[in-house]
Amino acid sequence: MDAVRVALLREVLAGTEWLQATRRFAGSLRTAVAPHGGGLLLVGSADYEPWHLAAHLDDEAAWSGLPELSPTLVRHRVPSGAPAHLAVGLGRLAAAGRGETLLVVTPEQPGTGLLEQVHDARRNGATVLALDGGDRDLQTLAHDALAVPDAPPDGTLGPSPALDLDTVQHLVSAAAGENSLPTARRHGRFRDRLARLTNALTAPPPPRW
Repeated sequence: MDAVRVALLREVLAGTEWLQATRRFAGSLRTAVAPHGGGLLLVGSADYEPWHLAAHLDDEAAWSGLPELSPTLVRHRVPSGAPAHLAVGLGRLAAAGRGETLLVVTPEQPGTGLLEQVHDARRNGATVLALDGGDRDLQTLAHDALAVPDAPPDGTLGPSPALDLDTVQHLVSAAAGENSLPTARRHGRFRDRLARLTNALTAPPPPRW
């Protein structure tokens, strides 16, 4: 999803809980990975790997001049011959500690093993964020969490439209990369950045993912 599509989606969602929620969560992410921090670890469940979010955060880090947003993708299974930046296994979570941020992204239950590792990382001082389907245990462990429940068949969820986890990830990553999170007084700044991002799409940074 490019910058223009994100902007259009935000227009559709204006006034709904989703726009405020994704910006709030993006703000928590930005604060957690401030330059004095120790890095961002991104992990999913055994059956869901958030490589798409990893790629978007990496792009946002390059375009916005915020290298701390570039994540290390932690994988449950590392295929043979994977490049170094895609060859980080779950053992990395055991070393997570103070100053680091662990972002857990999964639409399904994370599983007991992952929950135990997340618990250990938090106990060792890491900041834990969760973007998931609303798993109670994971959200209890997280310092901040954003739940994205499965959408009902008719595609609605109360007064706000239902979004899937992939769409919410786009909104969060885009908001995290903004130099200033948009408010009613900062639309002009956001539009200026949107124009720059649109131009940058013709010559994006070399892909890492």
